[in-house]
Amino acid sequence: MSTSALVTRGYASAHALTRKHSKSFFFSSLALWGERRRAAFALYAFCRRLDDLVDGESSAEGSVLTARAAPAELSDRLELARASVAGLYGQGSVTHKSALPWRDDELAAFRHTVERFEIPQAPFQELITGMEMDLTQTRYTTFAELERYCYRAAGVVGLMMTHVLGFDDEVCLPYAVDLGIAMQLTNVLRDVKEDWLRGRLYLPLDELRAFGLDESDVANLALGQPRDPRVWASWRGLMAFQVERARTFDRRSHLGIPHLKGFGSQQVVKLMSAVYGGILGAIEAQADDVFIRRARVPLLGKLRIAAKVLLS
Repeated sequence: MSTSALVTRGYASAHALTRKHSKSFFFSSLALWGERRRAAFALYAFCRRLDDLVDGESSAEGSVLTARAAPAELSDRLELARASVAGLYGQGSVTHKSALPWRDDELAAFRHTVERFEIPQAPFQELITGMEMDLTQTRYTTFAELERYCYRAAGVVGLMMTHVLGFDDEVCLPYAVDLGIAMQLTNVLRDVKEDWLRGRLYLPLDELRAFGLDESDVANLALGQPRDPRVWASWRGLMAFQVERARTFDRRSHLGIPHLKGFGSQQVVKLMSAVYGGILGAIEAQADDVFIRRARVPLLGKLRIAAKVLLS
């Protein structure tokens, strides 16, 4: 399969976009080489453009993204995105419209990746469904609801990536979903304040109540109001429960690693797992206070993680 100049340019753009917006994913991808590495960037760029479309963020790379539109218009755009993905699989024509976030070169690289690694269509359509959920659902009553969202927002990305990484048995696919869910749950815990300011609360409401909390408590914490010691003690109990759940999904995902066969594939998954585990550790290190600063793993910490994973 020849690679045109447009595809080559698209991979370069996807590389730059990943480096700018996802330091953890970009860092972990260093374990990959050649086609698998640039395919990982192409998948990230596709997911990022969709996410930007819903959240209304702009890009410094001169993309066609605009400010967040009205929900009805965003819904229409996602339907166009759904049709565009179907077109890539020969089910209609690929949609090129200014309302969509596609850059022609990135779309060409994305298509090249899909064809090269035979990635099925279903995960991409599920991802778009997850984006649609963000337009209409801002609260989650139970963990079952949140888990369904996490599957669509990140679990399916694990499925896409597994095809890029290479595997010898489909038994590994549910474990790839587990890692995606673990990562999304970590994002939920890290971004409580940012999500609240956007009008969203991903923590299950029944679990808030079980720990003696409600939405007004989250609002007060997110807005920096004086803290009630009772509320803060309850918050820390809730966070400990949520962190352990994320770690449970992560531990289960490790069962799929032996089935990954591409060069560097096992290492990149171990790196992603360890880096996101480091974010959970950072949350604990700042006493579960996700309201004062965004929990992160500094570069030195990532280098230590990489040395441990790559030398193990």
